[in-house]
Amino acid sequence: MLSILYEGLEARLIETDCSNKEMGYLLRHTSSSERIMLLGHGSDKGLYYRKNDEEEDFDGIIVGHPQAYYLRKHCGGIIGIWCHAVEFAKKEGLHGLFSGMIISEMSEAEEYGVATDKESMDRTNRIMFTQLRRLLVNGTPLHEIPECLKALDTTQSDLSRFNYERFYYV
Repeated sequence: MLSILYEGLEARLIETDCSNKEMGYLLRHTSSSERIMLLGHGSDKGLYYRKNDEEEDFDGIIVGHPQAYYLRKHCGGIIGIWCHAVEFAKKEGLHGLFSGMIISEMSEAEEYGVATDKESMDRTNRIMFTQLRRLLVNGTPLHEIPECLKALDTTQSDLSRFNYERFYYV
């Protein structure tokens, strides 16, 4: 569902077949004027990857502390959306738009006590990421997006309130 944010854009898409060393090289050679979107699953330690999408567990961290040095030069042009990305950003001194815990799986809804079902969760998140995409395409400054997104929450469910309130500009 995060593909809503980049589909149809002239974007270089890096998927799971990239090593940490290759990721460092790519980030080191990416102009500081280019926007970087880091999207997926992760923790306060960084963005995860998995070699096989059929598997439940992750194989490791594809963007973590070793790559943060190269991300710092982007001075506010980073979008990081994964669970606890904002904690990673603060710890590593990164600036941009980052998410906190976003509920995207039923196990997460149960863990955080948010009543929903799979269909509602998928629909609510599609709407949220479509609205985020519109804000990005319209040139909304990243620092304004957290408040703009909250105002766009038309669903007003426990899930939407939980997720829409977990975008931060740091």
